[in-house]
Amino acid sequence: MSNPLTEHAVTLGRRYVRSGVGRRGRAWAAEHWLNPYLKEHPRRRVVESGFGTRFAVDTRDLIQRYLYLFGVWEPHMTGWLQSRLRPGDVFVDVGANIGAFSVLGSRLVGSSGRVVAIEASPAFHRRVLQHAELNDCRNIRAVNTAVSDEHKTLTFVLASSQNMGANSIVPYEGVAESAFEIEAVPLAEVLEPDEVARARVIKIDVEGAEGSVIRGLAPLLGKLREDVEIAVEVTPDRMEQLGDHVEELLEVMREHGFHVYRLPTEYSADSYPRAMRHPAAPVRWREPISGETELIFSRVDAAELA
Repeated sequence: MSNPLTEHAVTLGRRYVRSGVGRRGRAWAAEHWLNPYLKEHPRRRVVESGFGTRFAVDTRDLIQRYLYLFGVWEPHMTGWLQSRLRPGDVFVDVGANIGAFSVLGSRLVGSSGRVVAIEASPAFHRRVLQHAELNDCRNIRAVNTAVSDEHKTLTFVLASSQNMGANSIVPYEGVAESAFEIEAVPLAEVLEPDEVARARVIKIDVEGAEGSVIRGLAPLLGKLREDVEIAVEVTPDRMEQLGDHVEELLEVMREHGFHVYRLPTEYSADSYPRAMRHPAAPVRWREPISGETELIFSRVDAAELA
């Protein structure tokens, strides 16, 4: 049974971490106290994000815990999307999870724009629909499908409910939390012609399957608007387990006129207070890719994407 005094202290601590008032101790409290406590003593709440939208969260899960604690998931990506998307744009969110970025994108593109939220997990697809309804996002088209370079049946495995965003087709030999099968299709078959023509940002987060997703997207790259930008979280080790290589992905994008930028990805709780105050811009990247990396592909040729 939880201690009422501790629960009240956690509520006050969360308020302090979120408030932005003062800096002393916020990072330490988030990393060493609030984050582990909320992981081991889960709360299930409907909470408001930092940009005025609402989400139903369970703090056992990393993404939902950070939405509860900080009001944002991936502050650098959030800041970058806010700098890119405008009313009337189309935002394609491949691997939408519970819809955190889809709902943000919905607000940014407005009633004249559209968000295509693509999610393979039936459970997460239902959460996207729930959060679209909760926030009256009538411009979200939620699609429950997997994306690949050809039609095929894929098996997704979730290793742990403490990071439910890690559903992956990468082979896993441990004890799985859950698994499901779903048909996959190329992204070119998911998007409607108007969505292709108006896509400003395509975000891809597919836990190792990014090589096949980009191959399926390749036929569309020459049809997208000139200022389109494509964000891909690459995981070289997982890609290699599926027979893909990050250099091949980079080469496909370069052949279509895209330059490579890197956006910081920080998942430690103590990094969030600073990242929320000062989200970084993507910087030009010419080094080898090692480890999980958020890449931004743009036809803009600059030192950083302002």
